[in-house]
Amino acid sequence: MANEKDTNEKEVNYARIDASRLNWKTYLWQLTSTFLIVLPITRLFYKITVKGRNNVPKRRIIVAPNHISYFDPHLSFTAVPRPMTFMAKKELFETKMRDAIISLGAFSVNREKLEIATIRSVKDIFKTKNWHLCIFPQGGIRKDRKIHDIKGGFVAIAKMAKSDILPVGITGTEEIKWDIFHRGHIKVNIGTPISWKLSEQEIIDQWCDQVSKLTGYENANHTEEKEEQPA
Repeated sequence: MANEKDTNEKEVNYARIDASRLNWKTYLWQLTSTFLIVLPITRLFYKITVKGRNNVPKRRIIVAPNHISYFDPHLSFTAVPRPMTFMAKKELFETKMRDAIISLGAFSVNREKLEIATIRSVKDIFKTKNWHLCIFPQGGIRKDRKIHDIKGGFVAIAKMAKSDILPVGITGTEEIKWDIFHRGHIKVNIGTPISWKLSEQEIIDQWCDQVSKLTGYENANHTEEKEEQPA
């Protein structure tokens, strides 16, 4: 019993980001891993284009892309190359990827409910001068080329932080193919900011509409809403 208690006391709360990680070393690793490692290798097999950088405001903002692969954090950073933390599902912190995603400035989130540790982490992030936050509103990878299954937590966080939301559409990595003779095309399209002052449903609708247009994916969120309504 004593050993079990000691183990539990030593458990790390990955939802609570250590403010000491929000420094130039983490940002330097984000730059290095993205622009000197991931992108050069990926460009051997894919053409990568980024459009809409003029839509990125100078002020602090929440970057909100769709989610189709594990490349998305690096592609999001390619779109908005500023110091950025990433909100990742807590299940990833139970895998071998944990150390890698922590090194990129990620912290965990419970997709079922917004925990106090997560709220405190967001507050600490927005207390800094220049760190931004990246959230994937779909809560997990969706390869079906549909915009749906939206988690409302990103709206609650935006309102708490009083931060507008920047939609980002990512396509091209739904199926990873490392074939140098048949190069794929990764597209990262940046939308226009959505005001945090809108209602929760308006923010979700605007995000879905923009990302649907940015990716060419079907906006299935409206269909899900109709199905949930009582007859």
